[in-house]
Amino acid sequence: MAIAPEIDARVAQLRAELDQHNYNYYALDRPVISDAEYDGLFRELQSLEQQHPELVTADSPTQRVGTEPLAQFAQVTHRTPMLSLGNAFADDEIAAFDKRVREGLDADAVEYAAEPKFDGLAISLIYVDGRLATAATRGDGYTGEDVTANLRTLRAIPLKLRTTKAPEMLEVRGEVLMLRADFERMNQRQRELGEREFVNPRNAAAGSLRQLDPRITATRRLAFYAYGTGAAVDPELRKHSQLLDRLSELGFPVTAERAVVKGVEGMLGYYGAIGARRAKLPFDIDGVVYKVNDLSAQNTLGFVSRAPRYAIAHKFPAEEATTVVEGIDIQVGRTGALTPVARLKPVFVGGVTVTNATLHNEDEVRRKDVRIGDTVVVRRAGDVIPEVARVMLDKRPAQTVQFELPKCCPICNSEVHRAADEAIARCSAGLFCPAQRKQALLHFASRRAMDVEGLGDKLVEQLVESKLVHTPADLYKLGVVKLAALERMAEKSAANVVAAIEKSKHTTLARFIYALGIRNVGESTAQDLARHFGNIERVAAAGVEALQQVQDVGPVVAQSIADFFSEPHNREVVEQLLAAGVSFEETAARQIDTENPVYGKTFVLTGALPTLTRDEAAQKIRDQGGKVSGSVSKKTDFVVAGADAGSKLEKARELHVAILDEAGLLKLLES
Repeated sequence: MAIAPEIDARVAQLRAELDQHNYNYYALDRPVISDAEYDGLFRELQSLEQQHPELVTADSPTQRVGTEPLAQFAQVTHRTPMLSLGNAFADDEIAAFDKRVREGLDADAVEYAAEPKFDGLAISLIYVDGRLATAATRGDGYTGEDVTANLRTLRAIPLKLRTTKAPEMLEVRGEVLMLRADFERMNQRQRELGEREFVNPRNAAAGSLRQLDPRITATRRLAFYAYGTGAAVDPELRKHSQLLDRLSELGFPVTAERAVVKGVEGMLGYYGAIGARRAKLPFDIDGVVYKVNDLSAQNTLGFVSRAPRYAIAHKFPAEEATTVVEGIDIQVGRTGALTPVARLKPVFVGGVTVTNATLHNEDEVRRKDVRIGDTVVVRRAGDVIPEVARVMLDKRPAQTVQFELPKCCPICNSEVHRAADEAIARCSAGLFCPAQRKQALLHFASRRAMDVEGLGDKLVEQLVESKLVHTPADLYKLGVVKLAALERMAEKSAANVVAAIEKSKHTTLARFIYALGIRNVGESTAQDLARHFGNIERVAAAGVEALQQVQDVGPVVAQSIADFFSEPHNREVVEQLLAAGVSFEETAARQIDTENPVYGKTFVLTGALPTLTRDEAAQKIRDQGGKVSGSVSKKTDFVVAGADAGSKLEKARELHVAILDEAGLLKLLES
């Protein structure tokens, strides 16, 4: 059946609009529509392509979602080697570079293109007839890995060039990296999921880019900046600065931090200016790059060994100094993590006087063998927390004492536990420890826990700072008068918060368990514990073996629960909460019929159901031993879709996951 002309035209229009918006956002940094509006256009195009699959093309914006996992990366031989740059650290090395360039060109003065040296991964993009054909890592400079499937998921990289006169072949080179803000957001998600955090943006970008499953890369927000080509885009171009402008016109992001300078004075001026702004840039850099701006002059100068003669990297110095460790203290973070910190003889490094440096964790102290009295090298760069880089063993005193992590929290004297598979040791008194107070209160009051409306960050901070609240149990002692006396709290607002606290007393056992903030215990596990044990006393009394009898509770989670309730301070707070009137319907511990069709199955809820809220539907599923997830994957058994179901429904169709409406869900639950 022929496709109606208006549909064909609308598809073309949507693709053009989405490409333009990607260009505005990534290349120009000037978005003109909101993310929600962009998503609306994207979904419309996705829907039309699903109805008319013959309209789908490889360069459609919808084809960035990621393909099936790869068995391994194929090898790609670079047409032109991706050579590394020579490095310079001192001003006189830059002067020597300029002298060599001037002598090689027989010129009195030379113009240079200056740009940041990104701390990311170098990438080669091959476009054939204007469309992305291959993307490869730098590798050893001669052979890299084919990461085309992963790079296609980056919106910052155009799938086709923004030109009607595309060259037959074009190689664009640039850097894939993760912006600092995106890195922080990703690590925040890792913390919320209880998963290991990434060390720095470069490692996060590298790990994301080298995923064998492109769908994982698609979930990571990676950036890209072009900095050159394997061959000139246009023979008419005369300068590297013009080349970068041309790449921007073709749709590639090019950093706005670039500049054209003259001679040594210009290069050093650029270096000093960007170095002063380094900590405020949206991305990490480890220096700047100077390239002779004239392209024909670049050809004249050529290459030496594995580096071009016409370019050099001016690296920022490793900001290090030598000092003495006068002591090792323990800091307790808001999640209970114990961090050893070296107390140092004051030393000036990185523009500031440093008196403390992180030692990260017990294993790191052991690996570096840091001891009190040692002479150490301290490193600091930008706003990064100072760290002990290494010990100068030749200056070690005759008698030193090895570091021992305390067995009790230095803040509250509760027991310290360290999981077998973790590097971080933690204070076990999550409800009691002052260092964890704010985080514990915010979690306790959150919507899916005790749901205390109006108890947000600023109010919790005031309550803790004014010493009105020490544990969650103290919330139930608050009155209107005390709250109204706080800054920015009128009597009516105070009354509303008190009413919300009173209302929260009547809850469910599952919510109460989740609200306690036990490590590794999320909503689903709290539901399983409540269903299995029936009351909080039986949960608290259960040993590790008994806890592992609960559905989906393994040894790590069981140990976390046992550790929590073995701490007297935590048990005391639980008793105080119950004494304050927090209550929930207790039920006899019951066994779920493991033969029912819901037990052990994973459900995803999307859209608005006719009569049930999502929470009600989720509860019915959990009551029969099912699991509720927030995202669709191959492990999903059923997607329950209501009105205005969005991308989750589309993903279910792509993966051939069974789809139910509310009636179908209820029928399954009654089976």
